[in-house]
Amino acid sequence: MLMILQRTPQPDARVWPGRRLLAFADAVAWPVAWANFVLGLPVHLGLAGQCALAYCGFAALRRVHQAVVQNHRYHFTTWRWGRRGALVLALGYALKLAALLTT
Repeated sequence: MLMILQRTPQPDARVWPGRRLLAFADAVAWPVAWANFVLGLPVHLGLAGQCALAYCGFAALRRVHQAVVQNHRYHFTTWRWGRRGALVLALGYALKLAALLTT
C-alpha cells in the first residue's frame, strides 16, 4: 500500500527592519560552515569533495535568493538548530547536576 502524506506549508514569517540583512548572513553562514568542514577533513576526498563543495555553493545561492528576494518565506536555520542545541546543552547540564547531587 502506498500512502502519500502532504505537509502543510509553514506560514509566512513576519518581516521587520534588518531581517533581510540577518537572513542573508544566516543563508551564507551555514553553507560556508559545511564547506569549511569538508575542506578541513584530513583525508583527500577527490571528486566527492568537489561535488560537496559545488553543492555548498549551489545551496548558498539558493538560500541567498530566498533570504533576499522572498524574505517573507525564509526561516532562520540558526534559530531552528540553535533551539535544539540549547535544549541538548541544558539537558546535559541537568544530568551533570543530578549526578553531582546524587554522589
